Amino acid sequence: MTPSHKAAALRDDLADCDGVLVAFSGGVDSAVVATLAHEALGDRAVACTARSETLPAAELDEATRVAEEIGIRHELVEFSELDNPDFVENSGDRCYHCRTMRLGKMYETAQELGIETVCDGTNASDPGEGHRPGLQAVEELSVRSPLLDHDITKEEVRAIADDRGLSVADKPSMACLSSRIPTGLEVTEAKLTRVEKAERVLRTWGFEQFRVRDHDGLARIEVAPEELDAALDAEFARAARDHLSDLGFDHVTLDLHGYRTGSVSPASDSDAVDDDLLTQQYPST
Repeated sequence: MTPSHKAAALRDDLADCDGVLVAFSGGVDSAVVATLAHEALGDRAVACTARSETLPAAELDEATRVAEEIGIRHELVEFSELDNPDFVENSGDRCYHCRTMRLGKMYETAQELGIETVCDGTNASDPGEGHRPGLQAVEELSVRSPLLDHDITKEEVRAIADDRGLSVADKPSMACLSSRIPTGLEVTEAKLTRVEKAERVLRTWGFEQFRVRDHDGLARIEVAPEELDAALDAEFARAARDHLSDLGFDHVTLDLHGYRTGSVSPASDSDAVDDDLLTQQYPST
């Protein structure tokens, strides 16, 4: 079955619902679900974005823009993961607690709007990507995952988005800011803030696929392999050292492995790394 046929089947499936609220980040997965829900249900489809300390301000602005592009009603809710001690502790199930709180707010909003069905953007490629405790929360809360239900992979999601002219068709994945803090190190608002500011600097300099990992004061910059030459430039090294030191990092390093999802996740994750990082260090002064 082609991506177009799968998209049509998903849209027809959602059309049987009285209404749908889509947990909406503005990324390509949730954007495709929101688009198909809007096509199927019109005004009875709602995109909902949860604002918290772990969501970069730029991503909130992007979610608002993409919802306008789709033409779907967009609701904002607020909560704080930092109110949950289990989340702050940052054990291997941090994402479970985060997703439970976030989707709980989605259900509250859906109930207020008289909507019974809450959907998320989990796709068919997600369950096989290592340690994913957030998926447990999705299952426990009975959230519908239309992309997963219709066996739509990440590659097919992008094809559907491109077919519909969505501007986020090629947008890199963007996990919440807490994913930059290694498991076992406490999540604090100060750490989240300096990571957000550090990544804003890299985005301003033109990097597209990157992370700034916060190892309790040591910044570990990861960039995509195709952007590594730019990161190895001496001028960038000096600028990165100076800007990130000003943000409160004691040391600034470049990870020569490059960008990898889940690189600070629990050791059970297939692409987790140990403490013996292969890095080029940019010492602060």
